Amino acid sequence: MVNKSQKKNARKKAWKELSPMAKFGTITAAVVQLSLLIAAQRDISRRPAEQIRGSKALWRVATLVNFVGPGSYFTFGVKRRPAVK
Repeated sequence: MVNKSQKKNARKKAWKELSPMAKFGTITAAVVQLSLLIAAQRDISRRPAEQIRGSKALWRVATLVNFVGPGSYFTFGVKRRPAVK
């Protein structure tokens, strides 16, 4: 358990203090986040408004929230066509 004095003295590590694995993980997460954001923004631009649940402007803002925004857009914002038999 961390006591109060340790919490006060805790600080964030500088980039050069991170391990190579931590740096790799950070860069990977950033690339995935940026890819999701770009994919969602491009999809919003290209998809007709009738195929999107809600406002395009609102979804554009929502996709700026890390991982959750683009994931929510692709899960809930895009209207799916019924399966053809």
